[in-house]
Amino acid sequence: STYIRPLPNLINPETGRIHTSFNQTVTSTGRLSSSQPNLQNIPIKDELGKRLRRAFVAEEGYLFLSADYSQIELRILAHLSGDEGLKDAFARGEDIHSQTASEIFGVLPIQVTPQMRRQAKVVNFGIVYGISPYGLSRDLGISEGDAENYIQRYFQRYPKVKEYIEKTLREARERQYVTTLLGRKRYIPGILSSKRREREFAERTAINTPVQGGAADLIKLAMVNIAKRFKEEKLGAYIILQIHDELLFEVPEGEMIKTRKIVKEEMENAMKLSVPLVVDTKVGKNWAEMRE
Repeated sequence: STYIRPLPNLINPETGRIHTSFNQTVTSTGRLSSSQPNLQNIPIKDELGKRLRRAFVAEEGYLFLSADYSQIELRILAHLSGDEGLKDAFARGEDIHSQTASEIFGVLPIQVTPQMRRQAKVVNFGIVYGISPYGLSRDLGISEGDAENYIQRYFQRYPKVKEYIEKTLREARERQYVTTLLGRKRYIPGILSSKRREREFAERTAINTPVQGGAADLIKLAMVNIAKRFKEEKLGAYIILQIHDELLFEVPEGEMIKTRKIVKEEMENAMKLSVPLVVDTKVGKNWAEMRE
């Protein structure tokens, strides 16, 4: 009911479309947010979400093009930390979650099970968000001791990540702010709080902001460059949605090959990082049924 009832009433009678608003300064990390209505929040995994997305259809003679950064936050973490193990894994095109699973569970990569990979994925992203052993134990349904062991093994495998986190926290305490890839500052006064909960939240914020904020910098830069290229090449494609690490375009069918190449090129080269940026693209007539 959150989506089904309101959306038909929001269709613009002149364009036959739903027009969302994108907000530049609502989120603290610099990510764009969407409102009136929030189209970044349409479910994707359950059947209802898929049926909802199926209702978003490209104009006659056009197709949707989706372009999604692959593991962008982990790649930015590799770049910021300079950890050779993490950088090498991305340079070789390895499955970073399977690689982490191999390390924290002490098994060969070929022995990693889907369950191990899922748990390693939680660890990988948890580290980016400054997760504690308690938080990880709750997320994975394991003991706090096991969670602490997983985190320790992660840092043994990627020691520069630990150094980067410690350095970031040290500088945040000195300056009371952190910066993103493009130099945007986020002030974190709570980092010096005498209240434990407030201080720990500020520490997690200090760890995550350069990473998530860096991803926000990168995709915004890519959007500007893509729009410029579309204009230069006189293409009829245009951006219709930004969903955090993903862009959705409406593209004339006859221009899809060229447009897809430009989008991938601009997104993967928006900034020069020490690890490769990878963008996965899909095409479809509606938002639910997109194919590579």
